[in-house]
This record gives sequence, C-alpha cells and structure tokens, in this order.
Amino acid sequence: MPVFNEEKTVSEVIERVKTIPIDKEIILVNDASSDGTFDIVKKLASHDIKVIHHPVNHGKGAAIRTGLNSACGDVVVIQDADLEYDPNDFLQMIVPINEKKADVVYGVRLLETQKMVMRLGNRFLTFVTNLVYGQHLKDMETCYKMMRREIALNLDLECRRFDVEAEITAKLLRTGYTIYEVPISYQARYENKKLTPFDGLPALKALWKYRNWNPYLDKSNT
Repeated sequence: MPVFNEEKTVSEVIERVKTIPIDKEIILVNDASSDGTFDIVKKLASHDIKVIHHPVNHGKGAAIRTGLNSACGDVVVIQDADLEYDPNDFLQMIVPINEKKADVVYGVRLLETQKMVMRLGNRFLTFVTNLVYGQHLKDMETCYKMMRREIALNLDLECRRFDVEAEITAKLLRTGYTIYEVPISYQARYENKKLTPFDGLPALKALWKYRNWNPYLDKSNT
C-alpha cells in the first residue's frame, strides 16, 4: 500500500483490509508524507502490518517497488490509501487465481462517479492500450491489480509515479499473460486527489516505451 499524505483515510483503509477473511500481510510504504501520516502509520505497525518509510518522496511506482521487494505472500495486490476502492472485492478477485483460471486479475471500475475529464482520460488510456497491444481490456488504469508475487517481481518495474500502472500492464502483456477482469466497487474521490489529467501523458509514454519490451532479453543482459 503506497501512502502519501493520507492522514484522513489511511487508518480506515487499513481497518477495512484487516477485516477481509484472507490470510494476508499488509505492507505500508509511507512515501515521505508531510502531514500527520507518518505518526499514524508508525502506530499501526504490528506483527501483521509492516511499515516502511521513504525518507524522500519518490512516487507511487517507487513505493510499489519497495512494497513488492518486502512481500512474502503468494499473491500480491495494490491498495491505495484513500477510500475509492473496497477491499471486499479481493474475495472475488482471488477466486480465478485460486481456481488456476488466471495468474493476473484486474478489478474493473464503473467510472460514472469520476469527473468527465478523468473518465475520458481513463477510457482513452485503455483504448490506446488495446490498440497498441491488441487487447480488449476494460480498465487498464485500475489500482486493483492482483497477481502471483513472482510475476510482479519479474516485471522489473522502473516507473516512479502514476505511469507505473501503464508499465505493469504493458509488461504483463508483453510477457504473454492474459489479464482476467472482474467488476469491482468504486467511488471517485476529489479531496486531496493526487492524480491529475496531466498524468495521462507519462502513461502514454510508458505504453509506447514498453511496446517492444522483451523480458527474456532483459534477463539475459543482466
């Protein structure tokens, strides 16, 4: 869970995740928050909640990398620290993985609660993803991306900010994984919103950059 200046919501999000009846570990990565988030997450640390602090703000993508490198579970999923998503959806998302029908599952949002410009931006990025990678995805930009941990680690993520969503999707598709999609609950929020329409350009650049990414070639050169 990447966290940056979410003092009003992070505690409630953690409580919601804790109640989900799945064997789990929770990894919070505080990305150098400048509000009261540091003190809140520091108190949340326990045997089943690991808290990691970035001394300098590096962005969502960097926080996700830190969390993945500390994870021990068989399956990982990204959870934002606001209240847009409902962790109860993990229960339905993990079913295709447990039944060995999928290795990667995305939660598909209904975007009606988003402002028009954000909704159009999300749909455009998904359209470009499908065009460039020959897919039929419904929601590329969703936060809820669930997959087996070894798959996530093998993506060798590089993007530091919100363009990490495009990088994850591009590299999964270039590796040959089929992305299984299930509908989830979603309520857009606007207070303290960090993602802006301007973040669409780096996402487009990432989609184009990784269109020829070859994981096997990358491995052989390291």
